[in-house]
Amino acid sequence: MRYKIIYTLLFITISFRAYSQEKVALSGVITMKANTETIIGASIFIPEAKVSAVTNAYGFYSITLPKGEYTIVISCIGFESIEEHIFLTGNTRKDFSMLEKSRTLDEVVIKYSGSASNIRKPEMSVNKLTISTIRKMPAVMGEVDILKAILQLPGVSNAQEGGTGFNVRGGSVDGNLILLDEAVVYNTSHLFGFLSVFNADVIKDLKLYKGGIPASFGGRTSSVLDIYQKEGNNKEYHITGGIGVVSSRLLAEGPIVKDKSSFVVAGRSSYAHLFLKLAGNDNSVSFYDLNTKLNYKINDNNRLFLSGYFGRDNMDFSNFFSNNYSNSFFNLRWNHIFSEKFFSNASIIYSKYNYGLKIKYAGIDWASDIRNYNLKYNFSHHLSDKLVLNYGVNSIYYQFNPGTIKPVDTTSPVNADQIERKYAWENALYISAEQKLTDRVSLNYGLRYSNFQRLGEQNVNNYTNNQAVIFNPELQIYEEGTPTGTTHYNKNEKIIDFGNLEPRLAVSYAINDDQSIKASYNRMSQYIHLISNTASVSPLDIWAPSDQYLKPEILDQVALGYFRNFSKGKYSVETEAFYKKIKNKADYIDGAELVAHKAIEQVLLNGEARAYGLELMLKKNTQKLTGWLSYTLSKAEQRTPGRNAEEPGINNGEWYRANYDKTHNFSLTAAYQLTKKWNFGGIFTYQTGKAATYPIGKYQYQGITIANYGERNVSSLPAYHHLDLSATYTPKPDSKKRWKSEWVFSIYNVYNRSNAASIMFEQNRETGMSEAKRISIFGIIPGVAYNFRF
Repeated sequence: MRYKIIYTLLFITISFRAYSQEKVALSGVITMKANTETIIGASIFIPEAKVSAVTNAYGFYSITLPKGEYTIVISCIGFESIEEHIFLTGNTRKDFSMLEKSRTLDEVVIKYSGSASNIRKPEMSVNKLTISTIRKMPAVMGEVDILKAILQLPGVSNAQEGGTGFNVRGGSVDGNLILLDEAVVYNTSHLFGFLSVFNADVIKDLKLYKGGIPASFGGRTSSVLDIYQKEGNNKEYHITGGIGVVSSRLLAEGPIVKDKSSFVVAGRSSYAHLFLKLAGNDNSVSFYDLNTKLNYKINDNNRLFLSGYFGRDNMDFSNFFSNNYSNSFFNLRWNHIFSEKFFSNASIIYSKYNYGLKIKYAGIDWASDIRNYNLKYNFSHHLSDKLVLNYGVNSIYYQFNPGTIKPVDTTSPVNADQIERKYAWENALYISAEQKLTDRVSLNYGLRYSNFQRLGEQNVNNYTNNQAVIFNPELQIYEEGTPTGTTHYNKNEKIIDFGNLEPRLAVSYAINDDQSIKASYNRMSQYIHLISNTASVSPLDIWAPSDQYLKPEILDQVALGYFRNFSKGKYSVETEAFYKKIKNKADYIDGAELVAHKAIEQVLLNGEARAYGLELMLKKNTQKLTGWLSYTLSKAEQRTPGRNAEEPGINNGEWYRANYDKTHNFSLTAAYQLTKKWNFGGIFTYQTGKAATYPIGKYQYQGITIANYGERNVSSLPAYHHLDLSATYTPKPDSKKRWKSEWVFSIYNVYNRSNAASIMFEQNRETGMSEAKRISIFGIIPGVAYNFRF
């Protein structure tokens, strides 16, 4: 099967190349004039031929045209447009440098599809945000946060206040593929989700795919968040930073060899834990992170990049538990331009995520990690003015450490132990095409083949009837199965493998230049899973590979949308309806204990999930008042039926609300530029309370009152809503001096709403009555930050 796919790719490539040789190619790289930073998403338009192109993730473009004289118009938000005449007599390399409209703290540009929607492009369920837009939004503690901005988009919601991650279209947190310079980031949060791991000063571009995901991406079932770091100024040195209430940050960039190589280094650190100690509080919460990037221009056709990131969070709650986690990665990339029509990018990536949990009252010190070694090689082939091919390979080797267990101290009843490590190998081969069929109809279609292999060295448990979970008919409950023996697999010996074909299709029909209808379908496979129970008093993060018990998730999603611009782009509207279904969705049995579990398959059942909904986004894109209104009406459900007629399954095998189901999700985001010196921003968010399971009664056992819980997720937490405001003051907006600064004042949760992270049920010691107690994480939080650049 694999060889057939490879031969097909070669045949298509050779055939189309022969077809395209009748015309000539205009290609090049577009950069910022001030620092030669490549520009992603710049638009190149040829009016005479009505042909356009957009620069890829590395600033490269290619357009195929008949020989002749043309006008080239290049535009990008935040930059002065370029218009130039050129006479093409053969294949031509033409690079351009764009001048920024203003040199302010908002230097980084991230293109946003909303302000000038590409009506004809077969791309939907995709959101892009400019850093200038994000900076105008209310900043938490005065600091710009990318993920907080993403949460204001339709179809996206927070996992919960005080929780990590985000949910997209009713998907779980682990269903999001989050890439920073192509490397996987497994946890996106600092400070209980209060801030993200992404330092906005160093971010160059981001794009969120909620559907219609290109064939080059795989391995997840909800979304792809693709983020790139800046490359560094190779002309002059600059320092950017900010001093806030709970954290500060600093970025340095400049040339190593002028016009040839550069560096960028950015760091952040919090110091709120120091204030807690001074106040006599034994609790401590802190984080730090470091971003680095080097780039070297070998010649016009070859560039090397070396990226890195390391971040860590530490949380310590005295006499209860402590928690720490960290992300790290390194990426070596090589960009190569073979010809005017042929571009490639090769990457070698190492990523690691550590998670530690120390439960002091139980005497257990537990740590886990996941690391991967990733090879990617992607090719972009511009065959003609109507057809572009993208194809490549991706190979990832995983190492999983489910748990290293140690006693907290000498009095601990826990013995040191190591849960068996697990290994896996995921490979993919893909091809996609963007094709313009007519002036009105454009397509983006592709196919991805993915293969996942579980590898030894490991002892694998065997169970009767191959069932790691058994059903007790007398008690009517599911229980952990007892292994009948083990099978040993040697190092790199295949335990089990899975293979899946993943077709992708998106189509756009342009009614006219201002409105279009789009539709998409994609299938995705997810082979690694997050085993997590964030509702517990001891939160947990374990990544586990698919095997004969924990099956890979398979997603099918369809979407239909209508897009329109009004008043020459002053206003725009986007509406999308979606339906997605996931096979092999893992579910926990009642009473599952996850910490230090040596056979996680004994508490998991395979079910299915579905989500469907309607998204609406209205935007005002120009003048002093800008912003958008987003609304999502959706349903996310899960079902785990019995494996036979005698088993009830979970919730009697009926559909029930998923943990991240939120029926209504409304957000209003606005920015107002009063003067050159003063900018104001505001966000109001309202969400239906997340699903919850409440007790329906209680009983006495040996003098202890025990709650009796009903069916899962039939109740809801109270509605979640809050208002955030900010004001940005720039003392000298027109200053020509190198030193530039601004003050950012913010208020998070203006009216001090006590949003429930969870509801805890307990017995009042004085009255003996049962009580429900709302657990809230954040109240009103004022903030101020001083940002500077020179």
